Amino acid sequence: MKEEYIIGRNPVLEILKSGKDIEKLYIQKGELKGSINKILGIARDKNIVIQRVDKNRLDKISQGNHQGVVAVVAPFSYSSVEDILENAKKRKESPFLLILDGIEDPHNLGAIIRTAECGGAHGVIIPKRRSAGVTQTVYKSSAGAVEHIPVAKINNISDTIEILKDRGLWVYGADMEGENYYFNTELKGPIALVIGSEGRGLSRLVREKCDFLLKIPMLGEISSLNASNAASILIYEIVRQNHGENP
Repeated sequence: MKEEYIIGRNPVLEILKSGKDIEKLYIQKGELKGSINKILGIARDKNIVIQRVDKNRLDKISQGNHQGVVAVVAPFSYSSVEDILENAKKRKESPFLLILDGIEDPHNLGAIIRTAECGGAHGVIIPKRRSAGVTQTVYKSSAGAVEHIPVAKINNISDTIEILKDRGLWVYGADMEGENYYFNTELKGPIALVIGSEGRGLSRLVREKCDFLLKIPMLGEISSLNASNAASILIYEIVRQNHGENP
């Protein structure tokens, strides 16, 4: 199995706290300050191999800002849709999950996963085709949130929506041509929120499968929001309606 890298201090801290197996840590040679000492302390407590390397080696691995630390881990382990529903059951909450219809930008995927985790969602579902997978870029963009929320990869979104409907979930799609503004729509109980791709929005079949289509008002010259921004607005409207003043 090909190893993967988690890059940057916050993502590495999150994966250390998650309990996931880490094969080794690469730490840049020289004096490093700040949170690197916390990382080293946790790694030593867990008996993780720590290897001091030159900055050039980390630069080649990361192709970006590694902040002096890279973790070597096994490939990301995806969950199942059933795992996500079980997560809700364990927390004794109505299921709340996101379905991402063709999010191809890993930065957007990471940002949405981060907001979903912060908003208390029980899981995120992505398709196997025409979608970004969980990579080190997603780890970093999510600030390590991928280690705290199940992510399922499925063959067919339309079929999955039917399964979720059979399990009692209402499916809401974000769409510029939606019937109602999101703030005028009741978003309580078991919910699956569908977010479309950056350029195309929801695919036709997925749009037709949704119970309701929600729109966000666009008052400027630009006709749509970035997918992660739209997801954030809708996720926190669901949080507001379901948790009110006592989240």
